[in-house]
Amino acid sequence: MTDTPTLRLDVWLWRARFFKTRALSGSHVRRRGVRLTRNGQTRRVNKPGTAICGGDVVTLARGAHIRTVEVLDLGTRRGPAEEAAALYRTLETDT
Repeated sequence: MTDTPTLRLDVWLWRARFFKTRALSGSHVRRRGVRLTRNGQTRRVNKPGTAICGGDVVTLARGAHIRTVEVLDLGTRRGPAEEAAALYRTLETDT
């Protein structure tokens, strides 16, 4: 077992300000699913409690927009927008 810190996917999406509430985040993951890429392997997840860690790539669709971001940090709280933006790096955006 590794000592890599992990965090629930729904909590991270909420902390990174992709959703206004954790409930909305969890509901989106359950209903629409999210693609998670780790170590070059991509899988679709629909469980909000899926563990993510730094270096993972998360792809989510919101309406007609698809965002692909790399997880840089898990964060410790839902902070201001500047703090949230430091949690990820945008790889692709379909506008």
